[in-house]
Amino acid sequence: MFFSQAGARPRMWEASPSEYKKWVEVFKACDEENKGCLSRENFKVAVVMLFGYKPSKIEADAVMSSVDPNTSGILLKEFLDIVRKKKEAQLYRNEIRHIFTAFDRHYRGYLTLEDFKKAFKQVAPKLSERIILEVFRFFKK
Repeated sequence: MFFSQAGARPRMWEASPSEYKKWVEVFKACDEENKGCLSRENFKVAVVMLFGYKPSKIEADAVMSSVDPNTSGILLKEFLDIVRKKKEAQLYRNEIRHIFTAFDRHYRGYLTLEDFKKAFKQVAPKLSERIILEVFRFFKK
C-alpha cells in the first residue's frame, strides 16, 4: 500500500476487536496486584509481550513522565493509547521499509541517484529533474 501523497502519514490506525482484546488481556496479566494500573516494570513486561523487545530507560521514562501523578501507574486507557501509537508507528516504519525495498532494485541497502530518479519517475512523473536532485541531496546529508 502506497500513500497517495508523498510524505503523507497514514490515517489513525484502529485495532481489530481481537487485537484490542489481546491488549486488554496483556494489561490485566501484567497488573499483578489488580490495582488497575501498571508500574514501570509491569509496563516493560507488557511491551515485551506485545512487541517482543524490552523498552529502553529513555522510552520507559518518557511513558512514566506522561502518567498522571495522582495514580500509581499507567491506567488501562493510557496503556491502550500508548500501544495503539506504538503499533501505528510500527506499521508506518514497515510501510516505509517496503517502499524503500521496492525501489532498491539491486538489494544494496541504499538508493543511488539513478534508483532515486527511477522511483520518482514512477510516483511523480511530472516532477522536474532539478527538484529530484535537490531532494536526493537533502536526504543524502
